[in-house]
Amino acid sequence: MSNAALIVAAGNGSRFGGGRPKQYVDLAGLPVIRRTVMAFLAAPEIDRIGLVIGAGQEEACRQALGDLDLPDPVIGGDCRQASTLAGLEALAVDPPANVLVHDGVRPLVSGALISRVVEGLGRHPAVLPVVSVADTLKRVDGTDVRCEIPRDDVRRSQTPQGFRFDVLLAAHRRHGGAGHTDDAAIVAASGIPVVTVEGEEENIKITRNDDIDRAERLLGPGALAWRTGLGVDVHAFAEGRPLMLGGIRVPHEKGLAGHSDADVALHAITDALFGVMADGDIGSHFPPGDPQWRDASSDLFLEHAAKLLRGRRGFIEHVDLVILCERPKIGPHRDAMRGRIAAILGIAVDRVSVKATTTERLGFTGREEGIMAKAVVSVAIPREVR
Repeated sequence: MSNAALIVAAGNGSRFGGGRPKQYVDLAGLPVIRRTVMAFLAAPEIDRIGLVIGAGQEEACRQALGDLDLPDPVIGGDCRQASTLAGLEALAVDPPANVLVHDGVRPLVSGALISRVVEGLGRHPAVLPVVSVADTLKRVDGTDVRCEIPRDDVRRSQTPQGFRFDVLLAAHRRHGGAGHTDDAAIVAASGIPVVTVEGEEENIKITRNDDIDRAERLLGPGALAWRTGLGVDVHAFAEGRPLMLGGIRVPHEKGLAGHSDADVALHAITDALFGVMADGDIGSHFPPGDPQWRDASSDLFLEHAAKLLRGRRGFIEHVDLVILCERPKIGPHRDAMRGRIAAILGIAVDRVSVKATTTERLGFTGREEGIMAKAVVSVAIPREVR
């Protein structure tokens, strides 16, 4: 049975403070929403992911998630129920059998919890993860204690909450505007039984600033592995070919010799990414003798390396490219190259640096026989915590 995850992250974080929605705040090197999404990307039971964000959050979302293979986010409504319904309606175009609805600000959800919810959906139409209440509960009026509340049958509900898709969509269409606080309550209002599975204490919801500190303590100091990759490439000049450099065509009397379009700059970045993953080099992935790569755009090579990195949940923090040549002059084309490289990688342009230098007429570049490019990439790859 197909299982979709619907991650609802449309809130404005009014209780969190700090001037921006809490789902885009940094948590141990990665945005909260990115950690949440990556947990579901890593879950083998999940076939696809839907994302609901708030109006005006499009650019923040792109910067946090733009390099991940996700459909366009849905813009939510003015309350949680409206946002969830908007996401469900988008999924209904090609409805899954089941849907897991999850708070975008619960970034520590584990694969084991996702599996328990999916397993429960094999037997029940609605599944709710819960945790026991350890503390004594009191009903208060201001600062005055009025009475004690029995806790034996009380549980704290969490997400992801799992449902048969048609059941949840119908319940939202009928009861979604009635002020219920979660999806399980909306389904229960339709007379559908909800069963529980064991939740997790670590599956906290980021609500206030100190929740970030708590989440970072739970992740531990080894939450991210920071890696650096180096790529170097050289191509000789050749007559009768366009000069492709940094993903754009640069006016020059000669191009570069090579089996592909010979974009020496993109090749260097591509090899740097393969180096980060310890996964060979551009020649092992795209053999130069293979006819399918003849005159191929080097965009394809860089896109492939970036996709492999995303599959390992990696996040490109920065690209630093240096082009060595006497001519053409790189300065007039620098910003266009930065923009194109950022677009191929799906990252913000301020994470891409393009520099150029000559070799003072020394060596093959000084004799204008070719171009060399060197690239350094910095990448964060989350470590598995549980």
